[in-house]
Amino acid sequence: MKKNWTKFLVVALSVMMVFAMTACGGGSGDSGSSEGGDNALHLGGVGPLTGPAALYGNAVNNGAQLAVDEINAANPDGVQLVWDMQDDEHDAEKSVNAYNKLVDDGMQVLVGTVTTAPCTAVAAEAFEDRMFVLTPSASGPAVTEGNDNVFQLCFSDPNQGIASADYIKANYADKTVGVIYNNADNYSTGIYDKFKSEYEADGKKLAAVEAFSDDANADFTAQLNSMKNAGVDLIFLPIYYTPASNIMTQANKMGYAPTYFGVDGMDGILDLEGFDTSLAEGVLLLTPFTPYSDDAKVQDFVKAYEDKFGETPIQFAADAYDCVYAVYDAFGKTGLGTDASSADICEAMIKVFTGGDFTASGLTAETMKWNAEGEVDKTPKVCVIQDGKYVEQ
Repeated sequence: MKKNWTKFLVVALSVMMVFAMTACGGGSGDSGSSEGGDNALHLGGVGPLTGPAALYGNAVNNGAQLAVDEINAANPDGVQLVWDMQDDEHDAEKSVNAYNKLVDDGMQVLVGTVTTAPCTAVAAEAFEDRMFVLTPSASGPAVTEGNDNVFQLCFSDPNQGIASADYIKANYADKTVGVIYNNADNYSTGIYDKFKSEYEADGKKLAAVEAFSDDANADFTAQLNSMKNAGVDLIFLPIYYTPASNIMTQANKMGYAPTYFGVDGMDGILDLEGFDTSLAEGVLLLTPFTPYSDDAKVQDFVKAYEDKFGETPIQFAADAYDCVYAVYDAFGKTGLGTDASSADICEAMIKVFTGGDFTASGLTAETMKWNAEGEVDKTPKVCVIQDGKYVEQ
């Protein structure tokens, strides 16, 4: 009896452990997955949910999940979306591994990846697999070059550089302009190169240009002294929010107070833990989205986002939200069922996106169209940070 009772306990415990593992779902990299029925389209996302760029990845995850929930609730008898986001820690190798896991799990369309270098690595894999990709925020030209299956919902790096230069020349012609950029980052160098050529196209010159090679860099004394000594009173920062916050903090300690002009990678600086946000007062930012817009559609999104996640959405959340709706609308025009292979979906989606008739409307633009190179056509906005809010110029 004792032996049989012991055997029973072992079997029972084994069953309980299997059940618990099944109920808990995937591993630590899983985030925001959704249940789907027989008529489900499986969307995957890859981005930094942990690490120094996690603010971007979590915003994308949240924005996409909100769109998925809305679509599924509005169309209970139609196509249902399943969302699964994997963490890549803003690392190219880990991004490829995350992508492969999503493929193994049945992903049919990739909404990602979030940042440029990882997305460039994943894009090569997706091209070989014939997986359709719409990235909310990977803006480097290398993401789409040679990849007919990869599209961007964000502005490309060259377009950000050109738009920023034109805006500064038109509105701050009396300013002495300098640039601090990351020369080891494709995103930063891509924007800087186009900014420089556009800014200097009519004979104007940048007063100073300084570079750094690591976003974890904590000492910008040399770069800031160069700016200050050259009389720079407007610094263009085509960089991410972490180094930008260090630059602003150190400039303040030096008693140096230039105007700062950033691009979409700086969005989120107001939410950076430990940063004195008063130092960002007056910062100009090229962005397609501000949560403080009077637009009713934007305000509905902001309220729903704050209610669900307890924070105000940044541009990356809005980009991801628009991505999911664009994919859903385009899939509806393919005529395919959700049982179609990812390769068949990819070819059909390419035709829809490049056919000339497909347009998307969302939070980041009233009208978005795509060319055969995967670039989106939409109008940028410039905001200024005032009283801790983004205000459209």
